[in-house]
This record gives sequence, structure tokens and C-alpha cells, in this order.
Amino acid sequence: MTTYTAVTRVAVSPTWRHACTATAVFLAALLLAGCVSRPDGRYPGTPANTVSRSPSSTETRDRPTASDETDASRRASVRLELAGAYFSRGQMTTALDEVKKSIAVNPNVAAAFNLRGLIYGNLGDHQLAEESFRRAMQLDPKDADVMQNFGWYLCQRERYPEADALFVRALAVPQYQDSARTLLTQGVCQARSGKTDDAERTLVRAYALEPGNPAVAVNLSEVLFRKGDLERARFYIRRVNSVPSLVSAQTLWLAARVEHKIGNAQGAAEFSEQLRNRFPQSPEATALAEGRFNE
Repeated sequence: MTTYTAVTRVAVSPTWRHACTATAVFLAALLLAGCVSRPDGRYPGTPANTVSRSPSSTETRDRPTASDETDASRRASVRLELAGAYFSRGQMTTALDEVKKSIAVNPNVAAAFNLRGLIYGNLGDHQLAEESFRRAMQLDPKDADVMQNFGWYLCQRERYPEADALFVRALAVPQYQDSARTLLTQGVCQARSGKTDDAERTLVRAYALEPGNPAVAVNLSEVLFRKGDLERARFYIRRVNSVPSLVSAQTLWLAARVEHKIGNAQGAAEFSEQLRNRFPQSPEATALAEGRFNE
């Protein structure tokens, strides 16, 4: 049972699932942060030419603010924010309805098509999902959030080279603020494609940027476990399990598997007991009962 996953906003599971859930499921979907925000600081729904008149030679273009929005762009922004809220709660049909209304008012906002792609991806409509992401990239070719979300979507479709190329492009965007998040996603995708050496290097880079991110530590530990680098795998998963609020069925099961493979029967038994007692209905508890330590 090889699953590369992580806590917080990104998630990896065998199926596409909605982003930004409040659960402790590790790496469930993708990155609503960026779905309804803009790297250039504009409000969602605000077109690039926010200030309608061009400055004269003696004027300096002012920084766009909410007051510069037209009524139409403001309505589109509100609809987009509503769509994002419904999406985060897993209400995909309602989220789609709101994002459609946003696009109808203002069809030139990359963030709207980015979110539309995520919604269609969750609904399993792959043609419209891909069309949405591509449209978002046309509208804003430098939007790293779009590149990452589209890359993750392609990873779910097992189109690994295309996905990796998009992650590379996102990381190359100047002054990109979420490099650690994209490195995590890229590393997980590389692991899923079987490129464990690449995945290790990428996740080590992510860990260097965000050593306190449990998502990175769990995925890096999983990769190291698969490679047989057991002491390092033990180091990273123990860091996660040392924080009670981060402990889950997955983290306990990974720790038990690491200890079992190292040959530490007592350590494996301790983590196994915690797993049985705390998460008896989990798939990991089932795997434990069946003795599937080496999957």
C-alpha cells in the first residue's frame, strides 16, 4: 500500500479529492490557496487593466485597490469567492454554478478558470478540467498557482512528464512565494511515477524551505522507506509523530513499518498498538491486521 500523502492543504490519494479539507487526511487534493487569489495582489475578478484610463506623461499609475474595481468585476469577485468557499466544503455543483456566474460577468480572470479546472477535475469531467486550466494559463501565463494545480491534475492522470514540466515552470516564476508547496507537489508526483531518487531530492529541497511542514516530512519519510534508507525515514516520521495533533493512522502505520523493517520489534509493536487503539477502522489498521508491513 504505497501512498504518498501529506497534511495541510495539498493532498495525494488514489483519486482526485477536494482541496483544503479540515480533516487530518494526508495530502488529499489541491491547493485552494491560489484558486481565488492573485500573485500580483489584484482582487479576484479584477482584470489586468484595472485603471480604465491610461496615465498621461505627467501621471504615475496608482496601485490598484478595491475601489478601482468596476461593479461588474466586483460582482465577479464576490461570485468567485463564494465558489471558492463552496469548493473548500466539497460542494462541487454549487461551486461550479458560482464560478460560472463569475466567468459570465468577467471572462478574463485566470483564477476563475483555475478554480473551474479544479472543480471539473473533482467531478471527473476531464476534458473541461483541462480546457479550464489551459484557458487560465492563456489569461495569465505567469500564474504559478495555475501551473501547480494543472500539474497536479496531470499527475492524477498519470501524465507525469507534462506535470513535471509545469512544476518546473512554476518554480521558475520570479519571486514566487510558494516554492515549498510546489516542491512538495512535484516530489509526490515524482514518487508516484516511480522516480524515487528525483522525489527524494525534490522533497529534501522542500524540507529545507519548510522544515516544520509535516506534509513534507511524511512524504520524504515514505520515499526514504521505499528506498531502504531506514534511519533517515525514521528521523522524519518520528518528528511528525512527536506532535500529538499531527498523529494519524498513516503516520503511525508508516512508523510501524519503518521499525519493523529496521528489526525493532518493540518499536513496531508500540506504533502498531497505537494504531489499533486510536484508528481501529482505518485502512492502515486493516493492513496491520493482515501483516502487510512491506507493501
